[in-house]
Amino acid sequence: MFETIETETQGRVATIRFNRPDQLNALNTQLMHEVLTAATEFDKDPGIGCLILTGNDRAFAAGADIGELAVQTYATMQTNDYFAEWDRFAAFRIPKVAAVSGYALGGGCEVALMCDVILASDTAKFGQPEIKIGCIPGIGGTQRLTRLIGRVRAMDMILTGRMIDASEALQIGLVSRVVTQNTLSDTAYEVAEIIADYADDIVSMARTCVNMAEQSTLESGLRFERQMYHALYGLPAQQEGMNAFLEKRDPRF
Repeated sequence: MFETIETETQGRVATIRFNRPDQLNALNTQLMHEVLTAATEFDKDPGIGCLILTGNDRAFAAGADIGELAVQTYATMQTNDYFAEWDRFAAFRIPKVAAVSGYALGGGCEVALMCDVILASDTAKFGQPEIKIGCIPGIGGTQRLTRLIGRVRAMDMILTGRMIDASEALQIGLVSRVVTQNTLSDTAYEVAEIIADYADDIVSMARTCVNMAEQSTLESGLRFERQMYHALYGLPAQQEGMNAFLEKRDPRF
């Protein structure tokens, strides 16, 4: 079905793999549409509990496709609202794990930032180098990166265009974990499987509350969290989870 991505499912875990190896998985319009098509189906499937987004050993995605962008004008960018469709990927219900090896630059870094968990191999390189070609990040980098690692670190990466390695990415909070390259796929699946085995509605509540922390004051965020916590007491998952704990058995969500 697809030319620029590969997909697979294993149990309740789905995987989308960028597949433009000759272009270091550069993100063009076709790839974006194929990712959204596949992710939409996974998002609607109640049998899928988590999505892994990944590339290959050489590159997660080395940026947007500059050949496609270089011919654009202000009028075409505005008319087509370029990159806006990536917002759909960020908004999907399904929790997302990015498994990053090699280059995650520009748009590649920005798409990884749309995921809930970012796992990096020890070969990963992150960066927002758009300034080197007369651009700025356009798929959320100035916003998501700043919220994640803070203003001064985001300014450092965006204004200098420098790459950082996996160790520095872990140090500044850009990634969740760093593992060896040959264990990245297995680790990503293990993490995704753990998430997928929990109750979907509870996972969704937890994700919503964490995301709210980036968009609200502490006071309103705490109030929202408490309301969500109270609401989960009407859900079967809460009853099963607590009963299983008291009965010293594994819950059956």
